[in-house]
Amino acid sequence: MTDPASTPPRIRATNLTYTIGDAHLVDGISLDVRPGEVLLLVGPNGAGKSTLLQLLSGDLHPTGGEVALDGVAVSAYKPHDLAVRRAVMPQQSFLQFAFTVREVVEMGRAPHDDDAATTWQFVHEALRLTEMLPFQARTYPSLSGGEKARAQLARVLAQDTPILLLDEPTAALDLRHQQHVMDIARLVAGKGGSVIAVVHDLNLAATSADRIVLMHQGKIAADGAPWAVMREDLLTEVYSYPIAVGNHPLMDCPLVVPRRPHAGSVSG
Repeated sequence: MTDPASTPPRIRATNLTYTIGDAHLVDGISLDVRPGEVLLLVGPNGAGKSTLLQLLSGDLHPTGGEVALDGVAVSAYKPHDLAVRRAVMPQQSFLQFAFTVREVVEMGRAPHDDDAATTWQFVHEALRLTEMLPFQARTYPSLSGGEKARAQLARVLAQDTPILLLDEPTAALDLRHQQHVMDIARLVAGKGGSVIAVVHDLNLAATSADRIVLMHQGKIAADGAPWAVMREDLLTEVYSYPIAVGNHPLMDCPLVVPRRPHAGSVSG
């Protein structure tokens, strides 16, 4: 496994800013992402997580600062060159045409000049990893929300890039498949890839991340290992809700639980 601390950054964001009118959705963020790293972005709704992910991917152009990929500004890459270096799973997919799951996953091979046998090799492995092989002949619109999410993840994996940027990949999934996605992320990182993902489940982040970036009001409130970020005082402030942090009973990581509010704190 690649040691992230010993390698140069694959992505470097420098004083990154994105504003709409008077709203600073991302406000002066500097961030390095290295090979072999699973970096999870957490924070309350509206903290700027998805906007930051879009800026890192090059899908959104910053109003200030710069994102560099392998030492070259993301804005300098042609779309094809960017597509062979990073793959993006958006928060929502609006695909409505009756493509089969296999056809959707094959879209991930579009940046590559493959023959049919090579394409199927990557598509088959992506379907296998996401447990979507039995669904390959199903039409995409007929899938459940969770099945669509897994099909989109398979598309991203089939793209076979060294960087994965995933926006809420576990949001529609049950507990088992949430953990399975994180296992896939760890597998990719273990082979030297870089995975940046937005998640809302703090315990899933604590058990799965090498590094957690906690965002608040467009800024980084904390950046580090799970124990360094998952602090009661910090989480309580950022989420505006009383939070307790204890020791996970089975793993060396934090266990995050909300403290029950006082009776009458929510009025009808």
